[in-house]
Amino acid sequence: MIGRIRQGWEQLSLYLPVLLMGLLALGTWWLVRNAPMPQLPTIERPRGHEPDYFMKTFSVKSFDATGRLQSEVQGDVARHYPDTDTLEIDKARMRSVTPEGRVTVATANRALTNADGTEVQLFGNAIVVREPLPAKAGAPAQPRLEFRSEFLHAFTNTERVRSDQPVTLTRGDDRFTADGMEYDNLDQVMQLRGRVRGVLMPGAAK
Repeated sequence: MIGRIRQGWEQLSLYLPVLLMGLLALGTWWLVRNAPMPQLPTIERPRGHEPDYFMKTFSVKSFDATGRLQSEVQGDVARHYPDTDTLEIDKARMRSVTPEGRVTVATANRALTNADGTEVQLFGNAIVVREPLPAKAGAPAQPRLEFRSEFLHAFTNTERVRSDQPVTLTRGDDRFTADGMEYDNLDQVMQLRGRVRGVLMPGAAK
């Protein structure tokens, strides 16, 4: 049983960088840069933690030089706070597509990103999904991979994702739970904290 769990984790770690890269791509869309800038006041006033502009029922898409869709960010309401230079999004829905066709989708009740996109936080029913990929020449099929927690925190510059709240990782029919996690893509290290449990389903008969 221990050997099967170890083998399952080794297989899971192969796909974590793919999921992480998709999530990090979602954090680099620089929505603040695409939003309309407010007019500068004629008189400088002290800044409180109050939004200087809003966007409602919005969708921002990013394309590459060939016109291919790279990412899309949607939300019910977005608020920009000039004192912290952060953007807060209600009912955030994010989608990223790599040139190879890998699709990563993230949703949360609320998302918060800093100005340069180096930190992205997902609050409340945070779900990140890497959609399954069919088998291709020289590459096996990749099952659906999902992270689920009440909080996920991604650091795009250091390529880390962490959570201090219970998390559920699902890869195909295999499922793992823990009280917290920390993933470092640069060092290729995945740490699960607290009560860790795993269920590995037998593969289909060949």
